Amino acid sequence: MAQTFDNLLIDTPRSGVMTVTINRPDALNALNVGVVQDLYDLFTRVRHDSTIRAIVLTGAGAAFCAGLDLKGYGYPPGALEGEGRVQLGLRGQQHIAQLVDAVRSVRAPIIAAVNGAAAGGGMSLALMADIRVMSEGAKLHAAYIRRGLSNCDIGMSWLLPRLIGFSRASQIMLTGRSIDSAEAERIGLVSSVHPGDELLDAALETADMIAAHSPFGVWMTKEVMWSNLEAPSMRAAIDLENRTQILASQTKDHREAVKSFLEKRPPEYHNH
Repeated sequence: MAQTFDNLLIDTPRSGVMTVTINRPDALNALNVGVVQDLYDLFTRVRHDSTIRAIVLTGAGAAFCAGLDLKGYGYPPGALEGEGRVQLGLRGQQHIAQLVDAVRSVRAPIIAAVNGAAAGGGMSLALMADIRVMSEGAKLHAAYIRRGLSNCDIGMSWLLPRLIGFSRASQIMLTGRSIDSAEAERIGLVSSVHPGDELLDAALETADMIAAHSPFGVWMTKEVMWSNLEAPSMRAAIDLENRTQILASQTKDHREAVKSFLEKRPPEYHNH
């Protein structure tokens, strides 16, 4: 990728797999306007790129992301001189919150490799990913409420109950307590837990498995799964599945998948 980012390290260690590392280790990768804008620009740039089949998101150093930078977020795009505190605050709030749609809109599944503390906005960032893996020593902190704010922020009040159920989510969000890796795995908040030095390899292994499938099949699986979290009924969800499956069945990649299976060889997908 030609574009470079001040706050992100971008790598493509395997064919079709991208790693994105938030690179503010001295600030525990806390979110400021620069980090958020870099993430937004990156996800917008790769949103429709079918050559990128899976993305691993992690943090540099000891933390995944410590949440909002309490030393100051900075001026969000469009801020005007002389605007009031409420106006600037809402601009900043919306600037951070748009990350939820940005992550969801990327065709490639995003795997959060939670390598250390993920607090407040960092926990929200992990929750928006399609898959979460976690190191043994990492913790998730529902920290907004500890700072005199609501714990309903950056999608947490929508995402967390759907991931682990309303009662568990309420208990975590109302107390502001931390969740260690063992509990996170037990309640289904993360897919797996690994020693710290094995975390990235585990995330990349999952990314490789995703990248082995047809780009359209992965794209439709991600899109329909997210859409059906909002479906009003099972009937509506099945109707969407039916139409999507017929679309997928018309692709050349589907025919290649069937042919390669019958010929007992790996498929060669070209997003056709």
